[in-house]
Order: sequence, then structure tokens, then C-alpha cells
Amino acid sequence: MNTPGLSELFGATTTGGAEIDLSPGSTGPVRSQVRPPPQVVTAAVTRGVCRWLGDMGFSTLIEFKLGNGRRADVVGLNEAGTILMVEVKSTPEDFRGDAKWLEYVPYCDAFSFAVPPHFPWQILPENVGVVMADAHTAAIMRPAPQHRLHASRRKALTLRFALAAGKRLASVVDPRV
Repeated sequence: MNTPGLSELFGATTTGGAEIDLSPGSTGPVRSQVRPPPQVVTAAVTRGVCRWLGDMGFSTLIEFKLGNGRRADVVGLNEAGTILMVEVKSTPEDFRGDAKWLEYVPYCDAFSFAVPPHFPWQILPENVGVVMADAHTAAIMRPAPQHRLHASRRKALTLRFALAAGKRLASVVDPRV
């Protein structure tokens, strides 16, 4: 699947060779602004977060199942054993309708929300990090507070991460797995 960047989704587009600016706040000749469906925005933000974490030396998994049964949108693990979690929110309604993110915080060293450029990120809680992302990269809007995991939980999460990554890789090589 070719995931467009948010710059393609919300930026300039062409119509008959003429460029039309669809970005928020534009004063161009746009009659109405059409936003892509939330699942398209979520896929683009997730990809950008994974690329950004990869650039920072983290291996990532999406839809990672935690010990409490919850699934984190993106989890990153680096060589030092640091575990980051990122919850992707495509709309303010998506954020307001979901309080389960509080159950993710005890399973990571730092927790952030990732949102698209059009999201009013200031509505997010002040005690978590905020990352703005498109399909290509991401940028920190507010750093995530650090809270070191207990060694036994870190070991359990690292093992769960390794097993999940191995199973996913094996399924690519042999769909029967």
C-alpha cells in the first residue's frame, strides 16, 4: 500500500496544471477543504513516527500487545533498552473518546501522542509528550517525561517485543507461521 504523506493530503494539489493550496489557513481559491478519512491519516502518522524512531536508533512494532491486554499503536526499543510508546490520534474526537492510553504509561520509559499537522495538539494532556507527524517524518512538539521502568517489567517487555518481532518476520517468510 502506498501511503501518501500528509503534505500530499493537506498540502498543495494540482488541478489542470494550476496549483491550489489546501493547507489550513490558506486564502487560496478553495471552495471547500476535504480531509482524508481518519484511517488514512492514522496510517500516515504511524508510518512517519516509525520512520522517525528508526532514524533515532529505535526498532519499532505497531499494534504491540502489552501484558495488560491493551495494544499500543507504536512501540520503540533501542540498544540501551529504552522503551517508548506512541499513541496515534487522528482527530480531537478520537482523543476525547479514548482514555485507555493511561494504561500504557506503566509499560514504557516515555509516552507520547502522535498527531497530524492539522490536530490542535494543545488539547492533549501536559504530562505526556506530543509528536507531530506525517507519512515521512515527525517532530517533537513537547518532550515526553521520562519515568524509568522497573527492571523486571523492562525484561518482560523486551522479551515480548523480541518474540512479536520474530513472529512477524517469520510470517513474511512463511505465511503458514
